[in-house]
Amino acid sequence: MTTSRVEAFSDGVIAIIITIMVLELRPPHDASLAGLRPLLPVFGSYLMSYVFLGIYWSNHHHLLHAAAHVDGRCLWANLHLLFWLSLIPFVTAWVGENHFTTWPVALYGVVLLCSAIAYFILVQALLASAGNSLLAAALGSDFKGKVSIVMYAAAIPMAFVRPWLAFALYIAVAIMWLIPDRRIERRITE
Repeated sequence: MTTSRVEAFSDGVIAIIITIMVLELRPPHDASLAGLRPLLPVFGSYLMSYVFLGIYWSNHHHLLHAAAHVDGRCLWANLHLLFWLSLIPFVTAWVGENHFTTWPVALYGVVLLCSAIAYFILVQALLASAGNSLLAAALGSDFKGKVSIVMYAAAIPMAFVRPWLAFALYIAVAIMWLIPDRRIERRITE
């Protein structure tokens, strides 16, 4: 099976996830700028989650663009990833409404960790699927993917000591992924 249907379905699911997140943003009843101040944590968590979803969407697009074939294992691995991504609106709202306190920040990290693991599983499923040698050549050792998992795993227990430090690690992972990975693009254009 080609990757186009998987990519289209995933694009739709991610678009819906982002829509759900933005619908959770409620305007203040106060018409002054001061009325926005209590919403800063909510908007901050929304912004962070939007960036994470954008990173997943972009990398997912490149990943499937480099793959020539998907099989049933890839379909289920993709659904596994989408499951974890679909939980992002819930943890985003919880973190924002509770001003980045311990348990919300820890659960946010669990969802990010499970999303990263699911993405890694999807990559492995695609690599195991016949006809994806271009993808294998482009990915190499997937250093960023492995480091992300380690950083999320370290941040979760840190949330119980210093939630802001755990969230700083989540931001560090996002910054690492914001720098575009040109390996796949280079292989496709060669």
